Amino acid sequence: MTPMVHLLLLPFLLSIAAGMDLEELKGPFVDVTLDVKEATPVPYPVHQFEVPEGVTSFSVNGEGMEIFKMSKDGWLYLDKPLDCSMVCVYIQVEGMADEDAVAGPITVKINVLDVNNNPPRFNPESYTATIRERRKPDDPFVRVSATDQDDPTTANARLRYSLDSQIPNNNNIFLFQIDPETGEISTTKEGEEMLKAKPGVQFSRGEERSIDSLKTKFDDYCPGEKIPYEQNPFFSCVATQEMKRRNLDPLEDPDYILLVRVQDQEGAKETALSAYARVHIIVQPNLWVNPGPLTIEENLKGDYPRVIAKVQSNVPDASYSLVQKERELRFPFQIKENGEILLTEELDREDKDMYILVVFAKDANDNEVDPPMEIQVLVTDVNDNEPVCEKEETEMEIQENEPMGSEVGYLEAHDDDQPGTIRSLLTYTISSQDPPSSPESFSIDQTSGRIQAVRLLQRKEQNIYNLDVKVSDSDFSTICKVIIKVIGVNKEEPVFEESYYGNHSLPEDTEVGSTVLTIKATDTDEPDTGSSYIRFDISSGNEGDVFTVESDGKGVGYVVIAKPLDFESHSTFDLQIDARNTEPLKSGVEYTSKSTTTLTVTVNNVDEAPEITMDSVDVAVPENFTKGSVLLKVNAQDPEGEEIGFKLDGDDKGWLEINPATGEIKTKTKMDRETLETFDVTVTAFEKNNPDKSSERVVHVRLLDVNDNVPKLTKSNGFICMQNIKPLIIEANDADDDPFSGPFTFSFARKSPNWKLTNLDDSSAQLQLTKKPVKEGTYILQITVKDRAGMGIPNPFEVKICNCTTFGYCYLPPHGKSFKPPMGLTVGILVGVLGFCVLLFIIVVKRSSKNNNNNQREDGELKPMM
Repeated sequence: MTPMVHLLLLPFLLSIAAGMDLEELKGPFVDVTLDVKEATPVPYPVHQFEVPEGVTSFSVNGEGMEIFKMSKDGWLYLDKPLDCSMVCVYIQVEGMADEDAVAGPITVKINVLDVNNNPPRFNPESYTATIRERRKPDDPFVRVSATDQDDPTTANARLRYSLDSQIPNNNNIFLFQIDPETGEISTTKEGEEMLKAKPGVQFSRGEERSIDSLKTKFDDYCPGEKIPYEQNPFFSCVATQEMKRRNLDPLEDPDYILLVRVQDQEGAKETALSAYARVHIIVQPNLWVNPGPLTIEENLKGDYPRVIAKVQSNVPDASYSLVQKERELRFPFQIKENGEILLTEELDREDKDMYILVVFAKDANDNEVDPPMEIQVLVTDVNDNEPVCEKEETEMEIQENEPMGSEVGYLEAHDDDQPGTIRSLLTYTISSQDPPSSPESFSIDQTSGRIQAVRLLQRKEQNIYNLDVKVSDSDFSTICKVIIKVIGVNKEEPVFEESYYGNHSLPEDTEVGSTVLTIKATDTDEPDTGSSYIRFDISSGNEGDVFTVESDGKGVGYVVIAKPLDFESHSTFDLQIDARNTEPLKSGVEYTSKSTTTLTVTVNNVDEAPEITMDSVDVAVPENFTKGSVLLKVNAQDPEGEEIGFKLDGDDKGWLEINPATGEIKTKTKMDRETLETFDVTVTAFEKNNPDKSSERVVHVRLLDVNDNVPKLTKSNGFICMQNIKPLIIEANDADDDPFSGPFTFSFARKSPNWKLTNLDDSSAQLQLTKKPVKEGTYILQITVKDRAGMGIPNPFEVKICNCTTFGYCYLPPHGKSFKPPMGLTVGILVGVLGFCVLLFIIVVKRSSKNNNNNQREDGELKPMM
């Protein structure tokens, strides 16, 4: 920078700094970390360093040397705009004297602070969706998605979705709702009830959907004077609407348009930036309507099988099947091809009063086209059961000389017909008494069966009476036998063997149901009667009903632990137990201290395991749950106040970790629902000083799907025969689940005049050549496949155009390419050639040796002898 530029810049820098606290911008010539907001206008003063002695200028180096500059008086200033992608910038500064470095270098770290200068954006900005009537509010049918280029670690990139408007919106009732965090759109409770499809003609399975079928239906619905269909405006209107309904386009003729707004900064500030998207929705009729609950009278006479209901799928050619939810052997129901449900035989309510039928609708490939439907069949009652006595003979007792009106007991009977109806309402009357008396000795309440004495009874007069009681419903009756014994007066109280049974010590972990001790009492009244039958009641000291007394009726009682002992809440029990008869004592006789005993139970402390305050836990989180975030905090306490530690087991994927001190479960790594959707982990809380004292709880974790996978083609290549040009079928799949998967849309990344791409169904498309090829070749097409949320990327697809064999396979001639035999074949040929050469060499050597021997013999014959 020239001195002239420095002189011109310095006043401007000072003018900017004039509005700041200059002392905060000054500092010594040492390493420092500074903050600068992105999009800060330049030039901008950042910091003024103290100029070391002897320094006449500064040298700036590093990755930010082109962005930051230094003036001679120590001002570090922003000279060029910051790149929004920068997070931090490092520079090194040296103090210079002429060309020599005399101070530093120092390192300056500049943190680039994010500002909210990027509005969120929808991709795409327009969505389409088709839903059925009566869709449940907890079932999202489309998801909008937006992104924000601001720093994802700040609130500037945290998005919140909302419904801005709904068109139409009659009576100002919103029929749709949106999840503010995920962008998932579903119906409201009002939408489930009020959404209606445009009316249209319904066709059954196998019924032809032609104009002739439409004419037949029109005649059925509109009988009367025949007018030629072409001249009948009503038929023309119906036909036009039917054709339009079959070819609905959400963009051209939606039933509803939703304007969705997304805001950054979680929509919490007035400065939040926003964007909008439109969702075009078509409502289709839901023919898959539950006809239940069905009511059928038991033992219904008539012809079987008989039609009791009918269902209709939203897919006309669907086939139906019927199963019983309870999976019992007897299942008297069938379903016909047209959806009619048949009852095959009579039903008996006393055998089974309700059936749950499950109806499935499937296509030709055995895929479900509608959710399974549960239909309740209720079997209504008819009076086909007579009253039944609970006992063959019912025995009762009454003391002699008890006042008139004293209760003797209740006769118990029941009727298997439906409770709460006239068919099961019972009435009681005494039809006979043996021996008879005048006046009668007993009466019975007609509705409750309560028997009372209506005169004074004497044992010496009669000690046993036999009654026949008639029990009746609206159509049937039965006779129940009742035996009434007249017993002696209860003139003696029960007496305990001990008035105090001492102190009994129990560890607090003693099991429920354990017997603490046995107590005994006696009664001298008439044996085997209510006057001598003894029951035991704990009348005081039993806080929390921890103990109970079980009796054999003959004076023996067992003090039993009824609830868990807890030293920390109650360590001592002073129990008072009373012995009582079932029959009242004679007038003037009272229970005294003889019929009461006491005992003390002391609970001893034991080192108990920590207690986790939850039995089981179900946690559902998105699979992209932020790493390091708290999934769940496990709460536990130790009864003795010991320090507790935590550990986690069963996390095979290593996705989670637990804080051993606090019990907080956090995500350790990224989780993936496509790898594992649900898993269980076990949390153990233990005493640090005694790890054997521990408790466990199972945590069930379910990962919710997010749109983190793009659709991909199942095949990356194909071929087309030049002799017989046929379209290629391409298919795609997506690892995500609904609503982040199909239906897919297929399109070219770049349009081509030679190719045409047509969607076939939710997961496939047809690729066609639009022009006849003139030569063979290979073409790489970029095909973009998008999921329901509009997410997708181009997929390369290789198409070979070739001449084909008679079997329909692509044939490519070698075009002069040399034949390259495999290595094994090459080695075999070389070995064979070498072997042949060796064999030939041996033959030649042997033949040469033989010829030499022959020549020597001939030479010997010609030589003269010396």
